[in-house]
Amino acid sequence: MVPLTASRTLCGVGISEAGAGRLWAAVRRQGVLLSEALAVPETGEVPLARSSRAWVRLLPHVLGFAAAAALLPTGVVVLLNDYGLPGGLAGPLGAASAAPLLLAAARPLAAWYIVFCANVLTALALLVWADSLGDQAWPWPPPAIIGYLLLCLPLALRRPRRTTIAVWLVTVVAAVLLGLLSPGRSPGSNVLFVVLSGVVLLLGGAVRERSEAQHTTEVERARRTLLEERARIARELHDVVAHHMSVITVQADSAPYRIEGVPEAARAEFSAIAGTARQSLAEMRRLLGVLRSESSGGDPQLAPQPGLGELDALVESAVRAGVAARLTVSGVGGEHGELPQAVTLSAYRIVQEALANVVRHAPGAEAAVTVAVDADRGALRVEIVNGPASAPARPLEAHGTGHGLIGMRERTRLVGGTLDTGRTADGGFRVAAVLPLDGTTPGETA
Repeated sequence: MVPLTASRTLCGVGISEAGAGRLWAAVRRQGVLLSEALAVPETGEVPLARSSRAWVRLLPHVLGFAAAAALLPTGVVVLLNDYGLPGGLAGPLGAASAAPLLLAAARPLAAWYIVFCANVLTALALLVWADSLGDQAWPWPPPAIIGYLLLCLPLALRRPRRTTIAVWLVTVVAAVLLGLLSPGRSPGSNVLFVVLSGVVLLLGGAVRERSEAQHTTEVERARRTLLEERARIARELHDVVAHHMSVITVQADSAPYRIEGVPEAARAEFSAIAGTARQSLAEMRRLLGVLRSESSGGDPQLAPQPGLGELDALVESAVRAGVAARLTVSGVGGEHGELPQAVTLSAYRIVQEALANVVRHAPGAEAAVTVAVDADRGALRVEIVNGPASAPARPLEAHGTGHGLIGMRERTRLVGGTLDTGRTADGGFRVAAVLPLDGTTPGETA
């Protein structure tokens, strides 16, 4: 036998008691979520607010002020002259429908509450106090429709999708209820109000979601770029550290044979040092080998890492690419002796990235690019200054050299130095790095 279950009819369709209960619970849950969406404080920001230009960030506020200044007197005049509403009502209602546009850029939801209530009260006032509506649009006067649509755009740009849906549903319900109060009038104003508000909310929401997706993509791209640059630096330092560890191993192994009369205990100590160095070198190669294989397909890089001695060739390649570059090196050698390889490698890469950026972002610089390298007071100072751009030039390298300022900052931080970048007085750009020569890194003491 088939068990009997209680059922009821909903809009002509049979539905079980359990199904009706689940449907009602879902409707209530969505209603609660929509009501909460109308009560949550402002969260998002207008996409223009992320711009680096101050005038672009101020543009939404300027447009809101212009809209309020235009619609406030227009709305009051239309209510007085076209609809015949008494001045004691036309002034406050017209102001309440337009003045909140001043808050559209900063508090669109709060402005929507005021404008929506003012529009509903205006429709009721026109129905009760107006002398004769005649062929005038009702329940929404044209200035009210324009102001409402202008407010829907920043609302959709600032608020999540659930809030815009709740706003549109409230708009539809208000339009339907007001239409029922005067069924004999044409629904044209209502239909226009509902359709256009829905379209504006939809378009604004699409722009907001696209902007958020683009912002998320940019953040992920910046994070990936930073990780790639750190991996590249780790691969290069692998060669530097491997060289020094190999020297330690060779010196420790050969010490008993190079030095006569070494005690047995010293021989054992040298042997332990060599063993520890070999073990550390093997572990480091296993750890960083994957970084090398990801970038070069597993082929070892046999060329030595560049240093200050290769700066001349680097600047010459920039000159051949059409950049008027000039190199000055001072203080290298002498009392400082041989500089740490990690420092000279970082200095070379900083100059390389700076020259590449000159070609990419400031082609045809009017003034010559000056590259100054100076070892003084326990630090290696690197400064690159270029003039303003005027004409395009061909790329310096076919495959690029890295990730610009990100790579410079990471290499400077690696050796415990500081990096300063900014515009010059004539519109050029300056990069200045100070790299300590004592081998300390942030958080360490010499």
